[in-house]
Amino acid sequence: MGSSFPPTRYSVIAGVGSSDPALRRVAWNALVQAYWRPLYKYARLKWRHPREDAEDLTQSFFARALEKSFFDGYDPGKARFRTFLRVCFDGFAANEWKAAHRLKRGGGETPLSLDFVSAEGELRGLEIEDPRDLEAYFQSEWVRGLFASAVGALREECRSAGKLLHYEAFARYDIDPPPEGRPSYEQLGRDLGLPASQVTNYLAWARRRFRAIVLDELRALTATDEEFRAEARTILGVDPG
Repeated sequence: MGSSFPPTRYSVIAGVGSSDPALRRVAWNALVQAYWRPLYKYARLKWRHPREDAEDLTQSFFARALEKSFFDGYDPGKARFRTFLRVCFDGFAANEWKAAHRLKRGGGETPLSLDFVSAEGELRGLEIEDPRDLEAYFQSEWVRGLFASAVGALREECRSAGKLLHYEAFARYDIDPPPEGRPSYEQLGRDLGLPASQVTNYLAWARRRFRAIVLDELRALTATDEEFRAEARTILGVDPG
């Protein structure tokens, strides 16, 4: 999230409703990046929309939500924001999209720059038979996106700080271990040219930073301290206090 946001815990949620156009746009872009992929996949699986229709639906939802301030009425006392947003999406898809659809291919508003091709590839071969499982799938995809964003932020932080070996140890051991299983610390150390004790220290540092980045992003994507703590308990199994 970085320095683009003001020093407030609820920058994205508050920023979307800001009267400052620059802050509103930054917050809106962050909201879109956090949610477009799980919403697109949700649309493909729930309504069985063809790929192009699901793309248009996702684009149109965010464009109309910004135009009509869909989220101004959000009450954090009633639901987590991600649940509220999904319900808004359901309502838009069921009742408003055909009438409100303005992002016609080849015309209309400039579409958002979203990587639908990669999102579609992640859906290949996936089937969810029980509609009751779709909400859990949406939530798990949102968490997956949150972790991917945090991994990217950690990688950039390590690159800037000259700590790429810290990131490499974390990536090889925690993110993408080989098919045969995680290497021992000794093996990982040999691969990276480090003693096993250093691998332990590097992993501990990277894990702390990863968790801190996830918590920072959660603070920006939740509306209250209560929601933030609940999401942290659900996703990381910790209570940040």
